[in-house]
This record gives sequence, structure tokens and C-alpha cells, in this order.
Amino acid sequence: MHFLDQAKIYASSGTGGPGAVSFRREKFIEYGGPDGGNGGKGGDIVFEAVAGLNTLIDFRYTQHFRAPRGSGGSGSNRTGAGGKDLVIRVPVGTQVLSEDREEILLDFTHAGQREVFLKGGDGGRGNATYKTSTNRAPYQHGTGWPNQEAWVWLRLKLLADAGLVGLPNAGKSTFINAVTNAKAKVGAYPFTTVRPQLGVVSHKQREFVIADIPGLIEGAADGAGIGDRFLGHIERCKVLLHLVDASGDDPAEAYRTVRTELDAYGEGLTDKTEVIALTKTDLLDEELVEMIAATLREESGAEVMAMSAATQNGVEAVLDRLVGAIGPVATTAVANGLTEANDAGGVRDGTDAEPKAWSPLD
Repeated sequence: MHFLDQAKIYASSGTGGPGAVSFRREKFIEYGGPDGGNGGKGGDIVFEAVAGLNTLIDFRYTQHFRAPRGSGGSGSNRTGAGGKDLVIRVPVGTQVLSEDREEILLDFTHAGQREVFLKGGDGGRGNATYKTSTNRAPYQHGTGWPNQEAWVWLRLKLLADAGLVGLPNAGKSTFINAVTNAKAKVGAYPFTTVRPQLGVVSHKQREFVIADIPGLIEGAADGAGIGDRFLGHIERCKVLLHLVDASGDDPAEAYRTVRTELDAYGEGLTDKTEVIALTKTDLLDEELVEMIAATLREESGAEVMAMSAATQNGVEAVLDRLVGAIGPVATTAVANGLTEANDAGGVRDGTDAEPKAWSPLD
């Protein structure tokens, strides 16, 4: 399933129905009188966060959403039917932004969250409501209150407990494939990962979601490489796992490069708990690995763990550290609808899993 994390849509609530102009014509009622009913209320535009979705691809093909208007009133003081609310289903982690993307209007952080975005117009008054002691046969009526409409951007920030960061070819895809059932592409060239990947890790009776994003290079904040557009997917992570290639030319410089880009992006990414791990240690001897780890410890001021996803050496210790940093409760597996796939032994990568039959409309 194609991954899409941004979409622009148009939404319009329903207009209120017009009130009726009607007069009673009944036997044995000498003077009759007005009996026009009010119009029905227009339908609201409602957003709902649902589990099991992790892409906005549906909104590439359906971009206009219009709630039905209310029905007109009728005689015998009958009020018109209200328009049905239009429910737009979005993945958990979706934000609704203003057209200029400067303001966050709605933020969906858990499954089942529902928010009324645009309210439908109230129905117009029927002529029965205009009757007074001096105006006993009014012909006035309300035409119904107008609707609300807006162009908005939808931006998806995937919910994950841990996020993987590092330079291209730092071993992020190999790691997520080793600890989950994700099927991230692995290749001996930069930027084999071109879109975020999600996977559920099962470790010592705990489950948590880990996200892999495309690698960062120097100047990513200014658009170099794939840029920093996917960093939004780790804004909500509790911990970052920073992978550094031990076989690279200068691991300390690689670490500095990524930290510089995280700092340039902002949003508190450099303030998050960070676990640093040297990868591909199976390609080097232990003495050299320890020298590189010591240099990286001096650069980062933090503990550096050594591991090899290919041989599984050191992976358990890294997972232990992630579980400790995440804390006692990890809830994003449920929020992303990934737990069921994990229990069934299926694909745990949210972007490649077979999509459920969700529709953006109720």
C-alpha cells in the first residue's frame, strides 16, 4: 500500500433547510392560522481517528467532502429532517492544519477520538414562529443559516514508541527487519528507505512500536537528500535509537551530522532520550570496535552500545535499553492497529500490511 503522509482536502458542512410558509385549512376552525414548520439543521463535518490506518492515500483520490443540507419545513408545524453528519476517518496521529499550514486545528492522538470540525447551519424559521398579536398571518420565513467551508491540510505523524535515526546505510532497515516482521528494503547504496516503516517489537513479554525513517545527511534541514520531511514521524516517540555505522570513515562525525540536523529541525527532538548504538560491528575486531566506541562516547557524552543486527550480537541489550527508556506502558501498538498482525504472526510493518477495508467516509 502506498504511503502518503500529507494531503489537502476541501470540507463543507450542510446548509440549514428553509422554513415553510403554510396556513391551516381545517374544517370547523374559523380563522386558521400559520403552521409552517422550521427547516432542518445541516450536517456537520466530523473527523474520527480509527485504528488500522497509517497512510492518507485515500485522500489522494477523494479530496472534496460535503455534508448534506437540511430539509425544508412543511405545514402542520413539521420540522424538516436534519442533514446526516459526514464522518471523515483518519489514521491515529493525524493533524488537521489550516490552509497556510500555520495553525494546528485538530490533533488526533488516540483511536476513537471524534471532533466536530465544521458545524452545519441551523434551519430557517417557519412562518408559524413569526405570528404575533398584530401579525396573525405572516408570510416571513427563514431561508436557513449558511454552511461552513474550509480548505485544510492533513498531516500524518505516525505514532511509535521508539524512532530510528542515522545516516543512510547506518543499518536501520537491517535492525528493524531483525527485531520485527517488517520487510524494509535493504541495499548497499544510500536511501534504500524512502518512506517510513513501522514494526512491532516483542521483547520479554513487552510490545512496542518502532519507526524507521529515511536516513539524514548534512543539509537535510535545507532539503538535501530526502530532506527532513519525515522527521515529523518521530516527534511523538519517547526515545530515539541513534545508529552509527562502525565501519564508516568517521563515526564521530556521522553522529555530529545527524544531531545537527535534528537540532535544525527543532520540535524538541534533541531533548528526547537517546540510545546510541554502533552497528555492523561484525565487520571489525573487538579492539577496534572498543576504540571507536570510546571516541563516540567522548563525542556524545553518553554510553555507546555495540551490536550487529546481522549476527544478533548485542541486539538483546539494545532492546533492553529501549524498553527501559519507553517505560512501563507502550500503547502505540494498539493505536496503530498493529497488535493484531503481531499476534497473528503476520506482517507488522504498517506501510506494507494488507489494508483493512476502511473508507475515509462513514
